[in-house]
Amino acid sequence: MIQLRSAGTPSNVVATRCALLQRDGDIVAADGISNVVLNAAPGNYHVAVRHRNHFGAMTATAISVGTLPTVIDLRSPGTGTWGTNARKTMGPVAVLWAGNAVTDALLKYAGANNDRDPILNVVGGSTPTAVAFGYYREDIDLSGWSSMRVMPMIGTRSW
Repeated sequence: MIQLRSAGTPSNVVATRCALLQRDGDIVAADGISNVVLNAAPGNYHVAVRHRNHFGAMTATAISVGTLPTVIDLRSPGTGTWGTNARKTMGPVAVLWAGNAVTDALLKYAGANNDRDPILNVVGGSTPTAVAFGYYREDIDLSGWSSMRVMPMIGTRSW
């Protein structure tokens, strides 16, 4: 999901569009080829990227968006993002934090509404080394298999 958010009040979503996150990190329209087009007037906006089971990231400052395509490289650790530790740096790229199997603002390993239990249910029990192959919501790192092998730290994110 790509969102344009108000430059003055970033919690206000101005426009939203579903998009396709490709394996190389590019984000394109749902057809897999075209640029993502959002229905908003040209202006300055914070740009947010959200994913079904990852914490989202949003630009630290408002970006000028006009009638021509605007490229924002959130994979670059040098691109400023809103908040603290909004992305995880892995080698030369920044990535979204994975692990939000419950779709809330928390990454929890234990306790009520944790992210661990849905993953364990998909893999068929309580063995943390078990795996289930396929495209599941609980496939938190999009590898094609659900497992507990990459459960991240406990934390919260809000913006």
